[in-house]
Amino acid sequence: MINRAVTFSVRQKGTGVRAWLLLDSSGLSQVLEEGKYATMRRTGLPARDLRILDPLLSYPSTVLGRERAIVIKLEHIKAIITAHEVLLLNSKDPSVVSFVEELRRRLTSRYEATKIPDETPPMEVTRSQSFRGGSTRSLQGPEKRDVSSKVLPFEFVALEACLEAACSSLEIEAMALEEEAYPTLDKLTSKISTHNLERVRQIKNRLVDISGRVQKVRDELEHLLDDDGDMAEMYLTEKLFQQQLEDSSNSSLNEGDDINDTDLHTIFEDQIHAEDLLQVQGTSTRYEINVADRSEDNMSNKHIRDSHGTKTSCSHSVIGKHLNVEELEMLLETYFVQVDGVLNKLSTLREYVDDTDDYVNIMLDDKQNQLLRMGVLMTTANLVLTAFIVLCGVMGVNIRIELFKESVETGMPKFLWTVGGGTAGTIFLYVMAIAWYKHKRLI
Repeated sequence: MINRAVTFSVRQKGTGVRAWLLLDSSGLSQVLEEGKYATMRRTGLPARDLRILDPLLSYPSTVLGRERAIVIKLEHIKAIITAHEVLLLNSKDPSVVSFVEELRRRLTSRYEATKIPDETPPMEVTRSQSFRGGSTRSLQGPEKRDVSSKVLPFEFVALEACLEAACSSLEIEAMALEEEAYPTLDKLTSKISTHNLERVRQIKNRLVDISGRVQKVRDELEHLLDDDGDMAEMYLTEKLFQQQLEDSSNSSLNEGDDINDTDLHTIFEDQIHAEDLLQVQGTSTRYEINVADRSEDNMSNKHIRDSHGTKTSCSHSVIGKHLNVEELEMLLETYFVQVDGVLNKLSTLREYVDDTDDYVNIMLDDKQNQLLRMGVLMTTANLVLTAFIVLCGVMGVNIRIELFKESVETGMPKFLWTVGGGTAGTIFLYVMAIAWYKHKRLI
């Protein structure tokens, strides 16, 4: 009983454990074996979002932006992107290996591009560091801000790599299908055979499958582009920076009970400096820094601190709702155009398949009409020949008629006239039947 209980508990603990490939902001990778709850704590995702990545369940292409992570399921790409790391499933899949290498290369290039140069003035670095965290430690990981406006945030670099891998995979499949489909369809129009019809049937099945997958990716990108709120949720680095900014502001305000006007102006200058840093990064986040009118009466320092804290939290809530999503919109628009182009090519191929199908049906209908026409002709010929056979049968009956009483010399001409007359009559009936068919437009 004890062994069974231990085995059951081990199985329960092992349930839901998956092997994740983790790529950090510097491009370094490691394999993690985590359960569902550990992944939920790491990424802040609910269980229903993790079900999207379950290989045993069939979910359409999905791109979800959450508070601390982005969930991506596009073709063979199943990933979770946070502000400083990427978690990948089925990383040993041959179709994913090349994507992992490309993603590692991009993350390494971004990490090298976002390093703070040695010639940066110490005062500027110290000020930004004190503004971010209240200390003079170096900026690392998710706390590092992009100095160059050309460098995308970490989550956008990973998102772009996922989109490019998925769209490129669909485009390659569509091109391969086009190269195979058009020659096969042309062969079918020139020669209708069972082999060619079977190949066209397989091509149509593949076309329906690829078109459905491309349509799902296109619809997902279109949904994101139509909703600024969903795109704003994907600014993970920005939201993390705002949260750290709010925490640092609150901590600096809670350090002492006495705050004078000079301290308030210093805090506001730091916020203005933060706004400049955000503009250098390429974002258009605007902070509302409005100094409330202070009354001339002597107010308590605690009341001043509480009022400023309330103003700061309200300002950040407004910032979260009014993020400028132009940068992400341009990124998504690029791949939306690519996927839409692939879908247009597949639509053109589908129209060509439908046209070929119509042409083949017309040819088959024509063949069927020819067979029916031939059947009418053969049936008519059989009818008139039956009449001649009836005549021959009557003449062959053992009865006494004048024709049989004649001698061979005198009876043979009458016999020939009888046979010739019957043949001519048969032919005449056949010609008259054909003429009547044509008059009635039956053939």
